[in-house]
Amino acid sequence: MGSIGISLHSLPHSLLLCSAAGSTKSPRRARRVSRISPRMALATPITFGFNNLLETFTVNVQRAENRPLNVPLIAPFTIATSRLDKVENVAIRVELSNGCVGWGETPILPFVTAEDQHTAMVKAGEACDFLLRSPAKTLGSLLGEIGGLLPGYEFASVRAGVEMALIDAVSRSIDVPLWRLFGGASNTITTDITIPIVSAGEAATLASKYREQGFRTLKLKVGKNLISDIEVLLAIRAVHPDCDFILDANEGYTSEEAIQVLDKLYEVGVSPVLFEQPVHRDDWEGLGYVSRIARDKYGVSVAADESCRSLVDVKKIVAENLADVINIKLAKVGVVGALEIIEVAKASGLTLMIGGMVETRLAMGFAGHLAAGLGCFKFVDLDTPCCFRKIQFGRVMKFRVPFISSKMPEAMVDFFIGKILLDMMAQTVWSTFEL
Repeated sequence: MGSIGISLHSLPHSLLLCSAAGSTKSPRRARRVSRISPRMALATPITFGFNNLLETFTVNVQRAENRPLNVPLIAPFTIATSRLDKVENVAIRVELSNGCVGWGETPILPFVTAEDQHTAMVKAGEACDFLLRSPAKTLGSLLGEIGGLLPGYEFASVRAGVEMALIDAVSRSIDVPLWRLFGGASNTITTDITIPIVSAGEAATLASKYREQGFRTLKLKVGKNLISDIEVLLAIRAVHPDCDFILDANEGYTSEEAIQVLDKLYEVGVSPVLFEQPVHRDDWEGLGYVSRIARDKYGVSVAADESCRSLVDVKKIVAENLADVINIKLAKVGVVGALEIIEVAKASGLTLMIGGMVETRLAMGFAGHLAAGLGCFKFVDLDTPCCFRKIQFGRVMKFRVPFISSKMPEAMVDFFIGKILLDMMAQTVWSTFEL
C-alpha cells in the first residue's frame, strides 16, 4: 500500500492531515483548530446520509460564480499523451440562502478531459446562471437538472465542479463533514505519488526523495518510449528497492508492447501491483488481451482508466471481463455518476481505484473525503496537489486571497517532511491558487 495517510477531521472547517507512515522525522507540533479528535468524530452517530439528503434537503442558491484557476507546476508534468507546465482549471463557488458556501473545481487535462478552459468557463457560467434562476428544490432534483444541462463525458469535468460546490454547501449547512456524509467508513486514506515521464536520472532522484518522505507506492508514467520506460523502472528500483509500483501508460502502448514491458520486468524480478490503461481507450480487444496475460502469467491486475468514462463502459468491462480494476475520477463522470458506477462495480466484483486529473486541493479535498467516507478503494491516487509551485517542505504559508468580490477565509498550509496540515474541509483557498 502507499504511505501518505490523509486524516479527515470532523468539524466543517477541519484540517486534513497527511503523514508519511514510518517517517523517522520529528515534525513540528501543529496548531490545533478542533477540540474534537478523529476518534471522537468516528464515534458520533451519522444523522444525515447523502442518499437521504437528495430527497430531504431543499437547496436555494443565492449566489453562484466561476472564474479561471491558473496554477504553475513545480516542473513540467509529462505523460504519454500530453505535457503540462501549468494547469488552467476553473473554480466554482456556490452560496445558499442560509449563507453556507460550497466550493468545486473543474480540472482541465488536454487530450484527456473533453473540455478546455474556455469551454469550461462558458459551461460553468451557464450552470451558475441556471442555479441563480432555479427556484428552491431538493438536492436530488437540482443535481438531476445539472446532469441534464451538462450531460455525458463532453461536460463531465464541469458537471463535477458544480456538483462538488452544491454538495459541499449542503454538507456545511448541516454541519456534517463530507467524509461522514458519504458513509463515514473512515477519516483516513493513503495515497501514492506519481513520477511523470522523465529521464532515468531524474526519476531516480524523485524516487529517492519520495522514499525519504515516506512514500511506499510510486505511480510511474510510462508509454512514450518502451526502452526508456524500462531504464526508468530499473533506476527507480535501484534507489527505492522496497517500493510498490503502479505503471500508468495513459494509452501509450500497443497490446504487444504492454506485454513486452511485463516480460522485461519479470526477467529482472520486478512486478507492478497494477498496470493502468496499457492501450488506447478504444482498443477493447487489446485491453482484454493484456488483462488476461497480465493476470494469468504475471499475477498483475490491469486497470481501465481512459476506457472507463461512463456507466456503459463499466458494464462492457464487466460483461466482457476486460479489466480487473476501474479508475474512478470525478472529472470523467461527475460526482453523481461516480457513485452510480461505484455501486455497479462493487456488485460486479471489480476492484476500485480513485484518481485525479490535475486538480488542486479544492477538488482533491472533495475526492479524498469521498474515498475515505466510502472506504471501498484499494488504490488511491490523489497526489496531484504535490505538483504545484509554492508547495514547499519546511515552510508555513499564511495569506488571504479574494474570490471575485467575496473575502475568503484564511487558509493555513503547514508543510514539512512527513506531515502536511491543510484546511481541507472548508474548501477554501490554498497556496496553489494564483488569483
